[in-house]
Amino acid sequence: MWQALTEQLSETLLFNFTIAERTKVKGGDISECYMISDGEQRYFVKTNERNFINKYLIEADNIKSLRSTSTVYVPELILTGTSKDHSFLVLNYLTTKPLDDAKKSHLFGTQLAKLHSWGEQKEFGFDQDNYIGSTLQPNKWDRKWHRFFAEQRIGWQLQLLREKGIELVNIAEFTDTVKELLSNHHPRPSLLHGDLWHGNVANSAFGPICYDPACYWGDRECDIAMAELFGGFQPEFFQGYESVLPLDFGYAERKDIYNLYHLLNHYNQFGGHYLSEAEELIKRILSY
Repeated sequence: MWQALTEQLSETLLFNFTIAERTKVKGGDISECYMISDGEQRYFVKTNERNFINKYLIEADNIKSLRSTSTVYVPELILTGTSKDHSFLVLNYLTTKPLDDAKKSHLFGTQLAKLHSWGEQKEFGFDQDNYIGSTLQPNKWDRKWHRFFAEQRIGWQLQLLREKGIELVNIAEFTDTVKELLSNHHPRPSLLHGDLWHGNVANSAFGPICYDPACYWGDRECDIAMAELFGGFQPEFFQGYESVLPLDFGYAERKDIYNLYHLLNHYNQFGGHYLSEAEELIKRILSY
């Protein structure tokens, strides 16, 4: 694989790149990740089986979508490719540390608000389906937010659960409940990061950076809700966001609906305690 990667990288860079250093680094649970260097230039490499290439192509498209907004900082896409047995995605490499600085957290909040204010889109969805972690995320365009989220987010995850033999609620009835609860909320479609937990943001020499997006056009509150779900963000992040784009009335209730999606997805991917947390959230949502 590494020979094929260096050949393709050399063609992309227009100079002969030779790996002088290769170090395995942390990069999530799905792909193996490395830092490679020729002694001067450094790159971040994700690698997986060859049939994983479609996921990398979709991730590359999501990265390009975020970069095109000139709002939040995301890694620069260098290359996607395959060898005989592997696929890979190459990004520029940046040394990072946790985003725990108050000023940088505030800055990232304002940048995210600018992302959510960017662009003009009349419908919810995306030009292609993508992935939230390893789970397919459907993105068929829909003008109605309450219908899009109920069917393509909550209903989809509940159906995946049912295929595992787990039925927490009657899917049709619960998706109708979600539609009703969201029916009076009419957000402007915003381009979302889509998987905004603290492990997908960091601080770099260029300031706050985010990566591993699962983009679509949706309610901006979905990104904020997920940022709250697993913790790790400084209060200044939320303060920075609301200084540019205050949250709408009723967010506290909608947050539970939006985060149910991620709890269901985490159980579908990893199992464990996420199922009981999803059950408790469903009970709370049904009490509204």
